[in-house]
Amino acid sequence: MYREPALQRRRAKLVLDVYGNPFRPVTFAPEWRTSTAVAIARQMYKTHDFSAMPILADALQDAGCDSADVLDHCRDPKGVHVRGCWVVDSVLGKG
Repeated sequence: MYREPALQRRRAKLVLDVYGNPFRPVTFAPEWRTSTAVAIARQMYKTHDFSAMPILADALQDAGCDSADVLDHCRDPKGVHVRGCWVVDSVLGKG
């Protein structure tokens, strides 16, 4: 069945948001789960408003996160984020 390329790209972005890149798994360090990062992630999870992803990236970087995959995922201006985002879930200890 033919699908619109834009729809396929959006679905692919959603899958990457939830599961991350399966070819580049990230080990999420416990020390990145600071009270600030957890509070930001919890608020996004609760409200379904992921506009604070760049702020979460700053909080994670302040906590010592140097993972380009994590930080780039949070700061991607074209990123699609939903409840279940692998970074948010990792901060909350769900992933």
